[in-house]
Amino acid sequence: MLHLFMRPQTGRQTTRRFLSTVSDAVRSLIAPASLTRHSAPSQPAPVAAPEPTGLFTADELPDVEDIEAAAASFAKAADQARAADRGKRKAKRLLDRLPAGIYGGWVVSRVTSTRQTADLDEIRRIFKQHGLGPVPMKPSAPSLKVERVPAAELVTV
Repeated sequence: MLHLFMRPQTGRQTTRRFLSTVSDAVRSLIAPASLTRHSAPSQPAPVAAPEPTGLFTADELPDVEDIEAAAASFAKAADQARAADRGKRKAKRLLDRLPAGIYGGWVVSRVTSTRQTADLDEIRRIFKQHGLGPVPMKPSAPSLKVERVPAAELVTV
């Protein structure tokens, strides 16, 4: 029944569509990037943050081995934190749907949080009401990022 609302296709259109599909499939194997449309990135590239104060001076720098050990420890802890967050989210999906009660050896309950955050909608309303312009905002602190250097780029001394 649906075909009654569709435009009839000629053999030429069907052949052209088939050849286009085959062409895309071949290009996806040879040069996958050629199938993407070049457009402006949706988010700007990250900008390097300014260096914080209190950094080591050239004379105070620890040994490279100590820095490597700290970076490896940081990367391992970050991986473990991400795995833990995934595990918590998975468990929370089930637990969030349970009514409060005792389940086996576990008590599921809900308590109000003592954390507070600014109500930006209310602040914007007050600023607008008093003609104070946009709400002043400040950027968050830069994040520490640790990555392993590819082996091909390592310089041995």
